[in-house]
Amino acid sequence: MTISLRKARTIVRKTLEKGREMELKPLSVIVLDAGGHVQAFEREDGAAPGRFAIAQGKAYGAVMLGMAGTAQMKRAEDQAYFMAAVNGVFGGQVVPVPGGVLLRDRKGAVLGAVGVTGDTSDNDAEAAMAGISAAGLEGEI
Repeated sequence: MTISLRKARTIVRKTLEKGREMELKPLSVIVLDAGGHVQAFEREDGAAPGRFAIAQGKAYGAVMLGMAGTAQMKRAEDQAYFMAAVNGVFGGQVVPVPGGVLLRDRKGAVLGAVGVTGDTSDNDAEAAMAGISAAGLEGEI
């Protein structure tokens, strides 16, 4: 099972709407499928161009490890050597912080991940959860 383009676009749109509602800095939002491939991405006006790689890294770590950004950050704090090794395996593509949200269907199956960047990691994650909820899916922060 994977995420449809329609649902991915809903997540992006609603995440950005939540960011505006919260008065966050310009956000970048990516949705990856269960294989780690880009399904949808948008970068708001004013967001730095490097935000694509950060959003992708947050989401990529979540989907590839089956572990949301908050859990990755804790693991990095507790076992830095493990996350360093993981980043070596994945060519430095993992950004282990909140804002990488594991995406699940209502039955708990992993559909992919959402990565949001631009504001604080916790605000990024909150905006992502609003988008995920609007698409009728479950998110794991």
